[in-house]
Amino acid sequence: MKKIIAGNWKMHKTIPEAVQLAGAIAENTDVSARVVDIIICPAFIALNSVSEKIKETEISLGAQNMHYQENGAYTGECSGAMLKSAGCKYVILGHSERRHIFKEQDWEINTKVSAAFREGLKPVLCVGETESERDTGLTNNVIERQLKTALKDVDISNIESLLIAYEPVWAIGTGRTATPEQAHDAHEFIRQLLYAMYKDASQSVPILYGGSVKPDNAHDLLLQPNIDGALVGGASLKADSFIELVNIAATE
Repeated sequence: MKKIIAGNWKMHKTIPEAVQLAGAIAENTDVSARVVDIIICPAFIALNSVSEKIKETEISLGAQNMHYQENGAYTGECSGAMLKSAGCKYVILGHSERRHIFKEQDWEINTKVSAAFREGLKPVLCVGETESERDTGLTNNVIERQLKTALKDVDISNIESLLIAYEPVWAIGTGRTATPEQAHDAHEFIRQLLYAMYKDASQSVPILYGGSVKPDNAHDLLLQPNIDGALVGGASLKADSFIELVNIAATE
């Protein structure tokens, strides 16, 4: 399985800044892109412009969220069809910031996952525990609830298009990172859950680690079994650090 490095730009970069960053990444990852799948996820307003910038490259475009309805009176939202028309191949769903800041519930994430599959988008489904949940021994319970609810009634034929991102909430934007052993244990548990749900078909599902991934910790994380890549936040906002992460993944 090829390693995957996905950049979640969150609410950063104007359209010109996003195009400039995408161009810098594209110009410096030509070789690495042959052995690493690279995904960049700018804000909604920059999707079309970034898509144009990377259309002749091996880099894929993703969105940071989507609505589960095809259309309607949902002010401020974007549908899967809209994302596809802007050039998206992937969409991040269930990110901890959506869960905890915007109060998205597990059932809502399930509807979005199903909608993404209907539209032919590949969901990057995020799961992970808070600091208090880890401290009270609930990590596996939280992951199991989030994963099983998000994938409720999802047909096995869609699984080959699914990506999972384990993101411990306590390690996002805090500078803290799960140890390689902590990350490995969570990824192994996710792999076991997926196998119980989908048997051999689950082996093709990449499981990414997300949580303050930087060039100085990526090597040890990516060496762990069942860690198939990284969902990168802050380090994806600068071309040099993101390119370095791609190059590290290319050597693993």
